[in-house]
Order: sequence, then C-alpha cells, then structure tokens
Amino acid sequence: MKEFYVNPLCERYASDEMKRIFSPDNKFSTFRKLWIALAEAEKQLGLDITDEQIAEMKAHVNDIDYDLAEKYESRLRHDVMAHIRTFGDQCPKAKPIIHLGATSCYVGDNTDIIVMKQAISEVKRLLVGVIRSLAAFAEKNKSVYCLAYTHFQPAQPTTVGKRATLWLNDFVSDLENLEFRLKNLKLLGCKGTTGTAASFMELFDGDYEKVKRLEKLIAKKTGFEKCQPVSGQTYTRKVDYEVIALLSGIAQSCAKFSSDIRLMSHEKEFDEPFESEQVGSSAMAYKKNPMRSERIASLARYVIADAINPAVTAASQWLERTLDDSANRRISVPEAFLAVDAMLTLVINIADNGTVYPKMAEANLKRELPFMATENILMYCVKKGGDRQELHERIRIHSTATAKKIKLEGGENDLMDRILNDKAFDLTKKELDEIASAKSFSGCAEIQTSDYLKEYIMPIIDLYADLSPVKAEVKV
Repeated sequence: MKEFYVNPLCERYASDEMKRIFSPDNKFSTFRKLWIALAEAEKQLGLDITDEQIAEMKAHVNDIDYDLAEKYESRLRHDVMAHIRTFGDQCPKAKPIIHLGATSCYVGDNTDIIVMKQAISEVKRLLVGVIRSLAAFAEKNKSVYCLAYTHFQPAQPTTVGKRATLWLNDFVSDLENLEFRLKNLKLLGCKGTTGTAASFMELFDGDYEKVKRLEKLIAKKTGFEKCQPVSGQTYTRKVDYEVIALLSGIAQSCAKFSSDIRLMSHEKEFDEPFESEQVGSSAMAYKKNPMRSERIASLARYVIADAINPAVTAASQWLERTLDDSANRRISVPEAFLAVDAMLTLVINIADNGTVYPKMAEANLKRELPFMATENILMYCVKKGGDRQELHERIRIHSTATAKKIKLEGGENDLMDRILNDKAFDLTKKELDEIASAKSFSGCAEIQTSDYLKEYIMPIIDLYADLSPVKAEVKV
C-alpha cells in the first residue's frame, strides 16, 4: 500500500547517496559524534569525564533506537532532549555527562553544518562529473557546424562543441563558487544559550582560555578549521542563504543547458537518450519528448524559487534567536540539495548518452547560410572586376524573391542557384561553394573550443582526478 504522501525528490529523482547524507541515521549519529567530541574535549581540558564513559558512547554511535526516541519526543515535545534521553538510556555510565554544558543548537546547528559540508562535497563530485562529460561532448562535436541564434533568430554559424563551451563555462563558475563556500564554511562551535558561552565559563571556573580551546578542539575533531567567531544561540542564518544561493546558481546553469537541449531537439539536431521501450507520449506513439531536459527545467525552477526561503529566514531572526526558522530549514535546505543532485545527474546522463545529428545541423544551416553569404559573394565578385552597385541590386532582387518563395510557398532556399545562374556574377559552382562554406562564417568557433578545453578545462579535470566518476542513472 502507498497510503501516504512521499516526497518525489526521494522517491523519483535524487540519488541514494544524497538521500543518505540527509537521512535520520546520518543526522542523529552526527549528534552522537558531537556529544563524544564535546566529552573528549572537556576531559582533555580537565573535567571529570572517564575513558570508560567515552568508550561507552562510542560503542553506541549508530544503534539508534528510533522507537524510544519517538516515545520521548511525544512526551517532551523536544527532539534534541528525546535523543539525549535515548542515548543516555543506552549509555548509563556516560548518561551524567552527555550534552554537558551544551544547548540544543550545539548538536542541531553543528550537525546541519556538517551535513551541508558533506552534501556540498557530493555536489562538487557531481559538478566535476558534469565538466568531464561536457568537455568530452565539446571535443567530440567541436567541428560539427550548426546555425547559431540570437533571440532564437538565425545568426552566424557556430559549432555544437563551441555551444557546449558556453554550458561548461557556467558550470566552471559554479565550481569556483562552491570551492569558496566549502573553504569558508565554519562550525557553530559551543557558545551556549545566547552565544556568551556562560555555561562553559561555569564548567571551567571562569577560565576563558579553556573555553576558547574547547571550541578549537571540537572543530578539529569534526574536520573543521574554524568556528563562527561570534553568534547568538544559532549560527547566522545567512550561512544557509549563501549555500542555497550557490545551489540556485547551479540550478540556473542546469536550466540554461536544458533549455538549449530542448531547442536543439526541436531543430532535430539532438536527441536525448531514449530507451528501447521508452514511451514519449501516451497519445502520439512517434514522439521522443526531451523529458530529461524538461525535468531539469522543472527542478531548477523549484531550487531558484527555494532560494528565497533562507533569505527570508536570515532577515527575520530576532535578537539571539527564534524558532521560526526550524520547520522551514528542515524542508528548504535538504530539498535544494536533493533537487540539484538530480539535475546534475541528468546533465551527465544527457551529455554522455545523447545523440547529435550533424546532417540535420548542416541542413538547417544550409537553409539560412545563403543569405549570410551574400556580402562575401558581393566582395568576391567586385574583386574579380564586377560592378558593386549592379551586383548589390541583383542580390537584393534574388534575396527578396527567395524569401517570398520560402514564406509564401514553403519552398527551399534556392538563392545560391539563382546567383549561380545569373551571368552578372560570373561564378562557378566551386567558387560559390567555397564562398558559402559554413567554416567561412563561423569565425574561431572550432579553435576557440580546442583552446578553451586545453587551457581551462583540462587543468580542472586534472586537479580533480581523484574524485570518483558519477554513475548517471535516471530512475524514471
């Protein structure tokens, strides 16, 4: 039976790894690791805590009794206290010193930071996977000439590979932003109920140096270089905004990619991966809809809109803290990561397994190229001794007639044939083909692609060579 609502991000879209990062097991085992780190640091600084108590806590990091915790929470209406009691029941010797001197945000906020760090690291692996895949796509298609568009109106030619470098450049920017956020992510530390560390000052008999060392020890034990220098009870909620803004930026890059893929699919120049039994439409059996790109666009819209949540939360916190952030953060932060995880996986899947159709790209280009070639034809013929004004008028007449035929009759673009058959131009078929070659109008597209991949992308790929590859599978 499927009687109750299940979040589609978990059921349909996100990877098992990202779901594991935001799982109750990871959250509450991190609570316990933080209580252990606190006890070890307090013992190291002279409090009466035994090795036996710490060993008992370590023996029960992962065997969390959720039924018991649920019973406690139903009575106490406090999730952290419920897990303190549950852990204490499993560790009777350590029970007196669990959470000693701490407030709920010691485990709650520090866990959130630790989990976000894990999630950002996974997003980094996916981003590098995207860059690898798009680099291979760009290299493979750097010489596939196609019609470029401005305002989705025909413009000068480019190549499919050059277009892919535009996608790559956005994702490289995202990776740079991600590294900055990851480097500057700080633990809350242990600052007490209003950020003054009063309880720890009491525990250490007013020794401020020990209070400062306590935070440094906990940070080191949990893999952080620094704690927030000052805070109220919570870390500033601007941290959540900065992280989700990063994810919004990635969503924007994914959306741009997906929009271009959908437009290329419409032009019949690209097909997404399409399994042998996949159905494109319940009514139109012939259809191969770009559902992966459409899913990216849909999830991207959600993440971009979701970025307003932490912004409003950060703006509305009262004094040293309020609790109107809690319910929102439980939803907005994990869901942004789960959606970005799904999007990046889809980008890799499309880039690795999609199909480019060079002949269709060539056909679309040929349909518009004659109009673009007319100025070069004019210059070439003038150099051969032709009259510039006369030839300009002949081109105007032929271009107008061709455009009329295309628009009114749905005819083919026969401008080149008209010019070839006009004795005023005195051109051979070979001459005309060379003048009207797509390569002549694509500028540096091909070499720009090679240079960009060599100078910018390969050093990035080499830098992250130790990151494991992504198995980009689409669930449904």
